[in-house]
Amino acid sequence: MKIFILIFAIIFGLVNAQTHRFIYEFKFKQNPKQTEFKKENMTVDINSDNIKFYNYHYVTIDSANITKGQNSQLWDTSTPVVVRVKNSNTNSNYILINDVFVYNTEDKINWNLEKDTKKFENYTLQKATATFGGRKWTAWFCKEIDISEGPYKFRGLPGMIFQIYDDKNNFDFTLVKSFKLKATYRTPFIESFYGQKPIKTTQENIDRMLMNEYKDPYHETRDEFKKNPNMTFSINGVDVKDISQFKELTESRQKFIRENNNPIEIDKAIRYPEK
Repeated sequence: MKIFILIFAIIFGLVNAQTHRFIYEFKFKQNPKQTEFKKENMTVDINSDNIKFYNYHYVTIDSANITKGQNSQLWDTSTPVVVRVKNSNTNSNYILINDVFVYNTEDKINWNLEKDTKKFENYTLQKATATFGGRKWTAWFCKEIDISEGPYKFRGLPGMIFQIYDDKNNFDFTLVKSFKLKATYRTPFIESFYGQKPIKTTQENIDRMLMNEYKDPYHETRDEFKKNPNMTFSINGVDVKDISQFKELTESRQKFIRENNNPIEIDKAIRYPEK
C-alpha cells in the first residue's frame, strides 16, 4: 500500500465548513473471471454535514467547466456514487439509467476488531474484518486519524480506513492522498445532472428497470429503425441494415451484462436469465 501525500492536521480539518478530501485508488473487476483490474481514483469528501463518495474524474470535469465556462458532464456507470448524512448509516445511492435516480439504503456494518497491526510510515494500522453485501472484507484503519469513515459505505471503525479489500480479490480501495479544501466542495454533477434533479425511487424499482433493459436493451433503436428502415444505425460499431440483426446484438449485449454482473454488494446482484 502506498500513500503519495501524507495525511496531516486531520483533527482540525473540518473547521469552518471545510471539505476534507480523501482520494482512494479503486481496483475492481466487473467480470469476476478477469485477471486484470480496472482502476479509478475515487473521492471521499468529508463535509460538516455529510459524506460524499464518487469518481474523482467528475472533479476534473467540473474544474474544466468552471475555468472554460463549459457545461460538460459525465457519469461512469461502473463506479458508485453514495451520499450519506454524517454519523449515520443511511446511504443515498445514485445510479444512471437514462435518467439519474436516487434511493436510500440502511447499511450498518458489524466489525470485528482484530489484534493484528502493521506500520505504514509513521502510522500504525489495525486490522478489522466484516461481512457486508455478501462478501467478506478486511480493513486496515488508523486510530490516530479520529474519523470513523472510509470509501463507499464502509464506516463505523474507531479511525480512518486506509485500505479495504474482499477475500475473493475483486475489490480493493487504497488511500493514496488527503488534503483540505478551504470551503465545502459543491457537487452539481450529483445534485443536478445536466440540469435535472435525481428522481427518487426504490431499489426494487431500480432492479425492475435494469431487468427490463436486459430483456430488450435496444428497443428504442429498433423502434426507430422500423420507422426509418432506409437509415443506417450503428450499435457498438456494428452498422444495422436489417432488423434481423437486432436478435444477435441483443444476445451479445445480454451475455455482456451477465458476465459483468459483479457489484460490490453481491447479495443484491440481479439474477439475469440466460434466455
